[in-house]
Amino acid sequence: MTPNLIIRERCFEWGQRTYLMGVLNVTPDSFSDGGKFNTTTAALAQAQAMIAGGADIIDVGGQSTRPGAQQITVAEELDRVLSVVQVLRKEISVPISVDTTRAVVAKAAVQAGADIVNDISGGTFDPEMLSSVATMDVPIILMHIRGNPQTMAQFTDYQNLIQEIYSFLAKQIAAAVAAGIDQRKIIIDPGIGFAKNYEQNLEIFRRLSELRQLNCPILVGASRKSFIGRILNQPDPKARVWGTAAACCAAIFNGADILRVHDVKEMRDVLLVADAILRQSSSVLT
Repeated sequence: MTPNLIIRERCFEWGQRTYLMGVLNVTPDSFSDGGKFNTTTAALAQAQAMIAGGADIIDVGGQSTRPGAQQITVAEELDRVLSVVQVLRKEISVPISVDTTRAVVAKAAVQAGADIVNDISGGTFDPEMLSSVATMDVPIILMHIRGNPQTMAQFTDYQNLIQEIYSFLAKQIAAAVAAGIDQRKIIIDPGIGFAKNYEQNLEIFRRLSELRQLNCPILVGASRKSFIGRILNQPDPKARVWGTAAACCAAIFNGADILRVHDVKEMRDVLLVADAILRQSSSVLT
């Protein structure tokens, strides 16, 4: 795997430390914070708070991808995302990613100042996505999914979960490279909670290291998700902070490079300790 990636003059040194992606949902219906940050003023304040807490990337999403979420129009997604990206870009220096499956939204967001495309479909929902990202020459995050957010709960019948995730990601990495995307700019995500049931989510954590063979940095997004709620018997996503912390530790110890989280300040403490134990990096310890 390439040792580093430069994004907006920031060097991401894979293997040296774990990075934090702060979740900024500018939607009315996201599963844990829908409606809280869907104005530019609230979104900017939250982004600044996450950066102060240690976020390395801010991930802006205008389309909820919770199970059963309904698809909004392109115009609605553009309206939600662009106004926020434009305001953030003027005020913050950390990289911004746009969480979208639509090439037209990805292009417009990058033009507005976003630096990364985070596609939960791994480039499969929109046939123009991979070629568009190649043209823009920005990093892309390819996630594993089956079906879509409306139907994915019906597609959890795997013969070999990790092998099928691995094969899907390998295929999409190859497609991205064929479209002209530099492999050094590809990040992969096993898709916790996306067409995976409770037991399958846990298996991904146990076997995450097997995805290292794909030679791409690994992002894990477990923050506040329902499998944590089931373990804790906690229906309120906002009350799953310490369950999320345990999942983040497991992800780090099994090979994660980036954690996508809501509770940035708390998870920063978690990764600092986990990195010190795992990586024994002088840069972490000093």
